[in-house]
Amino acid sequence: MKRIAVLGANGQLGQTLNSLVDKEPDSYSFYSKEDVDITDKESISTLFNKNDFDFCVNCAAYTNVELAEKNVDQAFLVNAEGAKNIAEVCQSKNIKLVHISTDYVFDGKKREPYTTKDKTDPINQYGRSKLKGELYIKETIKEHYIIRTSWLYSLFGKNFLKTIVNKTKQNVELKITTEEQGTPTSCLDLSRFIIYLIKSDDIHYGIYHFSAKGKTTWYGFAKEIVKHFNPKKTANIFSVDSYKTIAERPKYSVLEISETEKVYRNLNEWQESLKAMIEELKI
Repeated sequence: MKRIAVLGANGQLGQTLNSLVDKEPDSYSFYSKEDVDITDKESISTLFNKNDFDFCVNCAAYTNVELAEKNVDQAFLVNAEGAKNIAEVCQSKNIKLVHISTDYVFDGKKREPYTTKDKTDPINQYGRSKLKGELYIKETIKEHYIIRTSWLYSLFGKNFLKTIVNKTKQNVELKITTEEQGTPTSCLDLSRFIIYLIKSDDIHYGIYHFSAKGKTTWYGFAKEIVKHFNPKKTANIFSVDSYKTIAERPKYSVLEISETEKVYRNLNEWQESLKAMIEELKI
């Protein structure tokens, strides 16, 4: 039996992962930022010294893209220095690391899906902080999986899916941008991939791109949500070319997932995963 520590337990991915592991043969322990502070290396060391873990899954992150432009130091403290602290402790304790990263490490100027070999060039502070975290991990620990993912949504926390559903319930008219293209990704799908990685003993370490199949815009994503949640409300969704934000966003951040499909064949079309999630949300 493998023992796994999951950091960032209160985030949408941590909570989703927690909802799935009850029937798993491996032992998962979940820790929030109140339990362990990843910006304090001693806090991580104390936890890992008391437990004999085989894996650490780092779901902890500073994810507010807009606030990261103002709170640059805090974003880098969590996403870069925090990742480095985790990697150093995992290296010293011979613990394998699974780290969650982002499509925002790319500049969005490409017009075909980004591969793991493509040049990284983030255009906002969130992306820069996450990329620095990746670099620290690669420099520090060989036994790592860095999973870049995109446009996460779930039943937990704050995310685009729940925002659109709540606005639909309130009968609010929404203007959603068509300027950005990417792939909505279910935290359920990503959590299942993480569990699969941990179970497997023959998947080589390195960077993996994980998302659903296909692509859309935020407008297309919103229309699909409302179509499945309450089709009568689709007329309340309007498209706009752009939407003013503090942080610059990549115009195109679709991830190339063919390499991931070679080791994991359970990737769904984004519409299929979204429909399944909305059915659970209705329940």
